[in-house]
Amino acid sequence: MNKRIAIIIERANIALGGAERSVFELAAALSGLGLEVDILAAKGQTNARNIHILCQDSPGKRVGLLRFEKRLKQHLSENRYSLIHSVLPFGFADIYQPRGGAYAESIVCNAASYQNKFLSYCKKLTAFANFRRTRLLQAERKLCKEPDGPVIIALSQYVAEQFRQHYAVGDERIVVIPNGVKINEKIDKKQAERFRTQILTQPKLKEADNPILFLFAAHNFRLKGLSAAIKALKYKIEKYGLTHKAYLIVVGNDKAHKYIRLAKKLGVDKQILFLGAVQNIQNILSIIDVAILPTFYDPCSRFILEALSADKPVITTRFNGAIDLFTNNRHGKVIDEAADTPALAEAIGYFSDTNNIQKASQAIIADNIKENISINRVAKQLESLYKSIMQKKGLK
Repeated sequence: MNKRIAIIIERANIALGGAERSVFELAAALSGLGLEVDILAAKGQTNARNIHILCQDSPGKRVGLLRFEKRLKQHLSENRYSLIHSVLPFGFADIYQPRGGAYAESIVCNAASYQNKFLSYCKKLTAFANFRRTRLLQAERKLCKEPDGPVIIALSQYVAEQFRQHYAVGDERIVVIPNGVKINEKIDKKQAERFRTQILTQPKLKEADNPILFLFAAHNFRLKGLSAAIKALKYKIEKYGLTHKAYLIVVGNDKAHKYIRLAKKLGVDKQILFLGAVQNIQNILSIIDVAILPTFYDPCSRFILEALSADKPVITTRFNGAIDLFTNNRHGKVIDEAADTPALAEAIGYFSDTNNIQKASQAIIADNIKENISINRVAKQLESLYKSIMQKKGLK
């Protein structure tokens, strides 16, 4: 199949988060299969020939959906593509692949992450005061109602269920292609050793204590459940003690002040280290023991997949689509919800035993989880779907 593919994304900047990085990795993997892939973005900074920035002259960091749609249609009228693959809800696309899941679900789960009934209720109400979010929700709802609308690619079974539940989309419109990441990433051993030295020079932390390092990584600490992890760490210490000391390492580009105060209030601040943003998550994954993400919402977490690709056991919730790609109680632990502190603490306690960590890590390797979460697997599944859609369109 030698066809030209357009992938539509809002911003061409991998520093913004996992969705943007995933699109670039996917484009590279598709190109590796011999496809010609162009990325069409509203904003971004790049000189790459296959990336077209269509609204760079517009003020502000973001562009309205209608303005971007107008520029897209102009570009598409001047350039021929065999297939249009969009991560934004444009009805003219052949494929809609929402990297953040359904907007309706994200609003509900974002409100729940405040863990206060009154505040959660207010957040649900005020969500529609955000014009941009409301516009995207409306566009998504309209797209789902169109009988001849785009094929919807769900990153997980969780996302597929969102579209069935919120928009009554039939199974014939939904294709589940689980998320993937680049595997076998090179480790900068010097940088990894610097991370380990930085961690082990903390007060009351000595290598002789056999510390168990739990890594939490996110750019939205509230939504991804950092407060839940801190509370569970406190509960774990009270119930299971510190025979094997558990330490929580936090990385990500978010404000830490609130969580530092919470840790001090609970008396576990000596067990938590905030490292800020890191460029290559694989470097720090190489020196920690377990990945933890008690998220309130994640269509299919890259962080959890990246941890599995590093052969590390994982702890997360059923609100994370990444659970499709590993087995609970074999490769990690899945809890029902972030607010279940005893269950989360029990999972932390379980992996505070080095024997359990080793068993899970060996199972990840034995079951070849790495290949199943590879971005190359995603690209091959997409290539097959592309062929099917183009055949229906009469393209050979």
